[in-house]
Amino acid sequence: MFKNTFQSGFLSILYSIGSKPLQIWDKKVRNGHIKRITDNDIQSLVLEIEGTNVSTTYITCPADPKKTLGIKLPFLVMIIKNLKKYFTFEVQVLDDKNVRRRFRASNYQSTTRVKPFICTMPMRLDDGWNQIQFNLSDFTRRAYGTNYIETLRVQIHANCRIRRVYFSDRLYSEDELPAEFKLYLPVQNKAKVRHLTDSQLGQEPGLQRALVGSAVGPASGKLWGARGMQALRSPSDISTESAGSVTAVSTSTSDPAPLERCPAASCWPSLKNILH
Repeated sequence: MFKNTFQSGFLSILYSIGSKPLQIWDKKVRNGHIKRITDNDIQSLVLEIEGTNVSTTYITCPADPKKTLGIKLPFLVMIIKNLKKYFTFEVQVLDDKNVRRRFRASNYQSTTRVKPFICTMPMRLDDGWNQIQFNLSDFTRRAYGTNYIETLRVQIHANCRIRRVYFSDRLYSEDELPAEFKLYLPVQNKAKVRHLTDSQLGQEPGLQRALVGSAVGPASGKLWGARGMQALRSPSDISTESAGSVTAVSTSTSDPAPLERCPAASCWPSLKNILH
């Protein structure tokens, strides 16, 4: 879809306020709903996906199963509200070995598993609105030892509310983001949000970030390189299932050097949560 489009900065594929937010998406619903509603926290239109079974209620982009996105920008960013129910999303990428890999993150599993064609991982969301940042290039390298070429497909399952889904060429600070890419909460909610975000509101109150695909220091079990990070789990909680030599990976404080493949007992991929 976007393969022949000049890609730089931001490329949005879903915006809940748009006239046709699902114009390039297909939707599947069984025992659930996908509809646009007004969220009380931000007093604005959002897309709600709810279902009794996360696997049977979802949206997928592109709408045509024979097409691919062809997006080369390496960061996927999703502004998502935690509904305190099961939630999962999946991204399919192409690497420099011409192999299609899938990354699936969910809030209902406790271990990371790397298989030849799919990597599944746990994800923790804070209460309320979150900004999920997925470093596709970094995670492709860590999980498979290959280079990210482009994103082919994005699939978002129940249960969540969505404000925006977009790709970017790098991670941008709140000051750098265009106004339409930010999430603003009403003034009356700022006190509650300040508590949730450890009093680090800045220009963007109420938006927590869940950054997928960063590293835990192998010696101490602490996260490196940013204030306010918390490790979700220890190495003993992570297992790896692989065919051949593909395994989970770790890193050092000098990240992001290319990572060697290593036994699952001594290394692991992880998620981190940055409180802004």
